Amino acid sequence: MKTRLVGTTLPVLEVGLEQGDRIVSEPGRFSWMTRSIVLQTTAQTAGAKGFLGVVGRALSGGGLFMNEYETSGSPGMVAFAAKVPGSIVEVQVNSGQTYFIHRHGFLCGTEGVDLSIGFQRSLGAGIFGGDGFILQKLAGTARAWVELGGEIVTYTLAPGETLQVHPGHVGMFEGTVNFDITLLPGLKNKIFGGDGIFIANLTGPGQVWLQTLTMPNLAHALSPYMGREGGSTSSVVSGIGGDSAGIGGAIAGGVIGSVLGSIFNKDD
Repeated sequence: MKTRLVGTTLPVLEVGLEQGDRIVSEPGRFSWMTRSIVLQTTAQTAGAKGFLGVVGRALSGGGLFMNEYETSGSPGMVAFAAKVPGSIVEVQVNSGQTYFIHRHGFLCGTEGVDLSIGFQRSLGAGIFGGDGFILQKLAGTARAWVELGGEIVTYTLAPGETLQVHPGHVGMFEGTVNFDITLLPGLKNKIFGGDGIFIANLTGPGQVWLQTLTMPNLAHALSPYMGREGGSTSSVVSGIGGDSAGIGGAIAGGVIGSVLGSIFNKDD
């Protein structure tokens, strides 16, 4: 199996499959493939064992069903494009090793990947963690690819070393890292701080991948431009992708393009 990452801001993962290779992804992740690739949708894959396993995977952000891709005989290729501006990270998962990733982080994995719902140490973290309150648990023996929003900042935490992070910026961390959620200290901070009332505590040892972009932040950045006169959400959508694109749609599309450009342009 050969893979290739194409692009920067909106990357695409191309996976070349030989006879006997199989790749698993969540529904809605497929972008394009060659004619020799066969797609099969099934619930009993990605480590799901029985009905409860399927439901647990769905609650973690995966689907009740998963898509499996393999060749019909001759070599082929299937591609998975990122949904938001960001990065795609490959991880090698070995037996007895786990990763915890944000709810919509799993892109795809090879046969043997085990995807389930995962809370670490504190059930309170699972209930009250805001953007990051549900975590996917990545285990098994496989190669897996994870999509993270924006830029990636990594830290290797020493035993007992703690990093405090806004929950939405927690992209992925090794299973050896303890994850917990606590209240932001100070009443004024909670009410007027504008950063929510919870903070994630990541305590080593282990590696942590933080993402600079979260979907709520992206939606918040675009929201002032979505409700202006003559530029409703429906006109923006039709202006970008419909046959009824007009001047209003073009202007709205240009505004969104300018905003995205100002947010995501990288330094040369």
